[in-house]
Amino acid sequence: ERGGFLVSTDPQLLDLDFICRSLNTTYWAKNRPRSVVEESIRNSLCFGVYENKSGKQVGFARAVTDEATFSWICDVFIDEGYRKKGLGKWLMSCVTEHPAVKPTVSLLGTLDAHGLYEKFGYARSEQMKRLPKP
Repeated sequence: ERGGFLVSTDPQLLDLDFICRSLNTTYWAKNRPRSVVEESIRNSLCFGVYENKSGKQVGFARAVTDEATFSWICDVFIDEGYRKKGLGKWLMSCVTEHPAVKPTVSLLGTLDAHGLYEKFGYARSEQMKRLPKP
């Protein structure tokens, strides 16, 4: 808890409507079906950011990790009305310090938030990518 907010990995607290609605506004997950979002959440370590007073979810991040050698950080966002309060930095601090992520080589992709992630030790690099076959 910090400054009237809570970061939690409790899956019971996640607001799927908020997450799906928010992801639909992003460049990386626009039009991702709800069923895919639900499945991705079931198979990931998820972090929610919540307003203490109302319990309203205002942020989210997901880590796909084997907890030993590798993790992929994805779907990181803070609701537009709650940005510029340091919540994104705090969320990334919680993610990168989590025991399932901290010991791993951790990757993520971004088109516009390099400065944020560089603060947590991420270096810009080229990545090879394989897309799933239809």
